[in-house]
Amino acid sequence: MAEEALPSHEGLAAHARPATKEDAAVLAKLVNMAGDGLPLYLWTKMANGGDPWEVGRQRALREEGSFSYRNAVVLEHGRVIACLIGYPIVPAPVDPNAPDMFVPMNELEAMAVGTWYVNVLTTVPEMRGQGCGTRLLGMADTIAEATGCNGTSLIVSDANPKARRLYEHAGYREVATRPMVKDEWANPGRNWVLMVKTPPQQLE
Repeated sequence: MAEEALPSHEGLAAHARPATKEDAAVLAKLVNMAGDGLPLYLWTKMANGGDPWEVGRQRALREEGSFSYRNAVVLEHGRVIACLIGYPIVPAPVDPNAPDMFVPMNELEAMAVGTWYVNVLTTVPEMRGQGCGTRLLGMADTIAEATGCNGTSLIVSDANPKARRLYEHAGYREVATRPMVKDEWANPGRNWVLMVKTPPQQLE
């Protein structure tokens, strides 16, 4: 039986709900998809010869941390088809033990303290272009306002023009960039780009 397709108007047929522990495996896959393989690259290092996907699943199962099921909202339409993971950026000391790959992103995040950070926004390939991303960005705005955050923020690769167009259409604007540190991660990007969306009242 063929899977029912979503209508093209904002993905409204999909059901939005908070993620649960049962979503851990699919969250790991979606996070890796959003990160262009960077999460799997890091989980492989952490696995020490074991299953890197299990590392990702266990990280999703955490009760705390940036990548936790508690920070995720999913859209499902017979199955999970998209997710939003985010959290408020709070002032934090520089971690001297942070891997070099994370230093540029940490520097950009520090410029957006007080915003609600869209850490992950992704839709499975066959459902893209049907409004799920726009809908989830709208949910991010709602969460930011409800939690007293000063707008929303995100970081995108300069090699991802489709995502950037989506964010610009939603009201995000470039604030700063930092060169990527790739190690052995293969990616065509050169820079990480911090984009911020300011609440309307601050633009008056």
